[in-house]
Amino acid sequence: MDIAGLFGLEGRRALVTGASGVLGGHFARVLHGAGAAVALAARRVDAVPALGARSVAVPLDVTDAASIAAAFDAAEAALGGPCDIIVNNAGIAVTKPILQQTADDWDGVMDVNLRGCFLVGQEGAKRLAAAKQPGSIINIASVLGERVIPGVAGYTAAKAGLLHLTRQMAVELARFGVRVNAIAPGYVATDINRDYFASEPGQAMIKRIPQRRLGSPDDLTGPLLLLASTAGAHMTGATVTVDGGHSVNPL
Repeated sequence: MDIAGLFGLEGRRALVTGASGVLGGHFARVLHGAGAAVALAARRVDAVPALGARSVAVPLDVTDAASIAAAFDAAEAALGGPCDIIVNNAGIAVTKPILQQTADDWDGVMDVNLRGCFLVGQEGAKRLAAAKQPGSIINIASVLGERVIPGVAGYTAAKAGLLHLTRQMAVELARFGVRVNAIAPGYVATDINRDYFASEPGQAMIKRIPQRRLGSPDDLTGPLLLLASTAGAHMTGATVTVDGGHSVNPL
């Protein structure tokens, strides 16, 4: 059995949203390193990592359907065809007590974290179906789709919705050969949460994780390659949880 080939991505084309962030940049580097041509999509294209050959930076606002279509057009033109790996990674959070959150706070998080994933996944799937080409959509969810912590009502609600959207899309898109799965990271230090985990409550949260540490982007490399490659060919509608045991800890 060719294990390396099973997880390899030579000849594949990927689009990663939120590629200017910690996780998005990591996902783009992993896919590129496994052989895929990669479109790094972000609002701040000047902040995406430079991968060199087989890569392109494309501007993308996941809340704008026209921007999404333009990003896919640019990716296809640069990479030579439809993107058959789509990583829905763009996300934001607003941290306020629920009684202080505004409608704009709620709408902003929902627009990026849930509506944006729907629009990007839908656009990518339409193109794959039209080309009669199989593909893999990977939604970056969170253990907070199943759990809650104070202050991030919109984020937890959006991630819970994304888990169910993943299952819905998996059922409807299977007939087109498009698999849809989710990765639910635990707590990984990013620009969104770095200050929190440096605080006293954040440090207490880390102590409740059975492995007693935050996750790192490297911890998500294996699950990403599994879902993107033929190694995960019979997986759709699944959520791969990567959280150091936090979600099964009763404390």
